Amino acid sequence: MVKWGVIGAGQMAKVFARSIKEVSNANLVAISSKNKDKLESFGNEFKIDHKLRFKTYEDICKNNEIDAIYISTLNNTHLDLIKLAANNNKNILCEKPFCLNLNEALEIQKVLKESNSKFFEAIAYLSHPQTSQIFNLLNNNEIGEIKSIESSFGFKVRKIDPQSRLFNKDLGGGAILDVGCYPLSFISLFLEKDSNIDFKDITGEVCHTNVDIEAAADLIINNKIKCKINVSLKKYFKNNSIIKGTKGTMIINFPWLPDKKVYLEIFNKDRYYKMFVNSDLTVYANQIQKVSEEFEKEENAEHKLFDISKSFKNMKYLDYWIKNINKN
Repeated sequence: MVKWGVIGAGQMAKVFARSIKEVSNANLVAISSKNKDKLESFGNEFKIDHKLRFKTYEDICKNNEIDAIYISTLNNTHLDLIKLAANNNKNILCEKPFCLNLNEALEIQKVLKESNSKFFEAIAYLSHPQTSQIFNLLNNNEIGEIKSIESSFGFKVRKIDPQSRLFNKDLGGGAILDVGCYPLSFISLFLEKDSNIDFKDITGEVCHTNVDIEAAADLIINNKIKCKINVSLKKYFKNNSIIKGTKGTMIINFPWLPDKKVYLEIFNKDRYYKMFVNSDLTVYANQIQKVSEEFEKEENAEHKLFDISKSFKNMKYLDYWIKNINKN
C-alpha cells in the first residue's frame, strides 16, 4: 500500500484525492499548502489527519510516514519541488508538464540519478486500457504499416488573462506546454529505439502576453511516418487522433481524457467496426493505481507506456517547438 502526500490544494489536487478512493493499492494520508484556508478546507474534505497537514513543502517531503508525493502546483514550481522530494528520497508523480524547458529537464534528470526516487510525469491517458488496446491492434497489423498520425487538442478560453497560468509566461503558460504535451507524448510512443522526432514545419500564434495561444507542427518519425499536431487555447478542435496505415485507418475519438467506456473506430479494406474499451476506473484513478504499482516494485521495470526517458526527450521537443514558432 503506497501512502501518498499531495503538494498543493487546488483543482488537480482534489481530482487526485477523489480518484485515489477508487484504487486498492494507495491511500492519501497527507497534504501540504502554503494557503492556510485551502490547507484546512482540503484536510477536512478528505479527512486528513491534522498532524499530516503541512504548512511547508519541506515538512511533507521529510515526513517518514509518506512514501510518495503528488505535485499539483503551478508549472513554474515543479523544478524546485521535484528536487526537494528527490533529495528526501520520495517517489514522485508530478503534474504535466513536469518542467518549463530543456534546461530544467536536464537539471531534474541529474537530481533523480543521484537519488533513490522513482519519478513519473502525470499524463493520465497513458495508464488507461485504451492506450494498451491501441498498440495491441496495431501490433496485430489491423491497419497495416503506419504511414501517418494526426492529432489535435484545443479548447477556447474566453478571456486572455495575463495572470492566468495559461497565459503567463513565467508560470509556464501557452498551448504547447498545457495541451501540446498530450499529442506529442502520443507520437513519441511510436518512436523506434534511438530515433528522433524531426520537425519539418512549425506555425502558430503568440498573443500579447508572449505565450503561444495556438500552434501546429508537421513532423517525421522513424524517417518515414508523417505526423501533424494542432493545439489551441482559442478554438475547439476534434481532440482526436487519426492513425493511417497501408491497410486502413484507426480513429481514436477520446485519446487524452478517456472515460470508463470508450471506443476505437477501425476502417480497413474488409470492414468497419468499433472496438469498445472498458475500464473499471476513471482515467486519473488508473494513473494512481499503475504508478503506485510501479512504486512498489524494487526496481524500475521497463514498460513501454512508463518509459521515463520519454518525458525528458519530450520536453526537448516541446522546448524546440515553442522556440521556433513561425521561424521555419
